[in-house]
Amino acid sequence: MASSPAATSAVLAVVLVATLAAGANAATFTITNQCSFTVWPAATPVGGGAQLEPGRTWAIDVPAGTSSGRVWGRTGCSFDGSGRGGCQTGDCGGALSCTLSGQPPLTIAEFTLGGDKDFYNLSVIDGFNVGVSFSCSSGETLTCRERSCPAAYQFPDDNSKLRSCNGNSNYQVVFCP
Repeated sequence: MASSPAATSAVLAVVLVATLAAGANAATFTITNQCSFTVWPAATPVGGGAQLEPGRTWAIDVPAGTSSGRVWGRTGCSFDGSGRGGCQTGDCGGALSCTLSGQPPLTIAEFTLGGDKDFYNLSVIDGFNVGVSFSCSSGETLTCRERSCPAAYQFPDDNSKLRSCNGNSNYQVVFCP
């Protein structure tokens, strides 16, 4: 039985979409707590949040093409069994798993995963709450240990702090580097 042109086109469209999806890789963000205290990292738009005791690591996969992503540390948190509570710094609406950005003060690792090139930076525009280093597998490590750190955006138009790396890179975020 011969297939119709419409059926052939539909099959080709499905194969094309599947091929493109297979080529779009996720970036793995490995988040490590080197502080002497517990940090509750948060990540949006993918990841949510977790509790990291000293020396522990949390990994999240972020889809290719994710823009305006953020990772930050929260401190002084307390959550009940349902994930409700709050944090002294970086709180995101009283949730363990963040869907909103955190409340200042917070040190932010920001990223856009853009295909051939990814972009990343640190920001203390919204204050400083915990030291952070942020790097991609093919780029420079940015480190911020205090509010006045030169590696971080200090004000909104401080565009000299943006870094790039190869697309499909993996990332490291380290608290208290």
